[in-house]
Amino acid sequence: MHICDIYICSMATNRYSSHQAAAAMLAHLVAAALITLVLVWLLHFRGGLAFKSDNKAKIFNLHPLLMIIGFVLFSGEAMMAYKTVPANRKRQKVFHLVVHLIALLAGILGVYAVFDYHKQSKIIHLYTLHSWLGITTISLFAFQWVVSLLTFWYPGAQESAKGRLSRWHVVVGVPIFAMMILSAETGVVEKFIFLGLRRNQEALILNLIGLFIFIFALSVALTLALPRYNS
Repeated sequence: MHICDIYICSMATNRYSSHQAAAAMLAHLVAAALITLVLVWLLHFRGGLAFKSDNKAKIFNLHPLLMIIGFVLFSGEAMMAYKTVPANRKRQKVFHLVVHLIALLAGILGVYAVFDYHKQSKIIHLYTLHSWLGITTISLFAFQWVVSLLTFWYPGAQESAKGRLSRWHVVVGVPIFAMMILSAETGVVEKFIFLGLRRNQEALILNLIGLFIFIFALSVALTLALPRYNS
């Protein structure tokens, strides 16, 4: 069966297989580890966070905070909602929608922070592969969220239209999540190079952040792909 069919069909029930529960638990644990690592990196090694500061680096620091914790982690949790939230289908849909909205707002703030940092530091915008991937990803994410809101929650939307779009919602959503992970990973590598890091504690923290982002993506993918029932 196609992975999209497995995902859509499994929305109808809340029963977990042991493998799926393990994958979801791994995703949650990795998310907690990522939050810790990002905060340690930004607060201990990078000097802290601020929307306005004479230290421009503090403004930039909001970008990785909001994009990794807000955009990536919340998006992954929203995608797993139909498999991990112990509630009926309607409440799962509400959770999925709201958490994705939080991710979108965090992403918009994260983009604003880096643009503001570039402006104040007189750095040109959108000149790296990371920035191209990032702006494309958040644009597609926002478009998907708006289309989904209008289709699945608009009172006048036809059930047939909802059914047709539900498949495409997953087909398009998975590549967007993959682009999100790729954007985050290229951002970590880019920052590592810009900081000129070698073998030190900060380099270790940044490498672990990149590794845990990858593991989080894999655990989300496993949670969505594994069957809900034990065989």
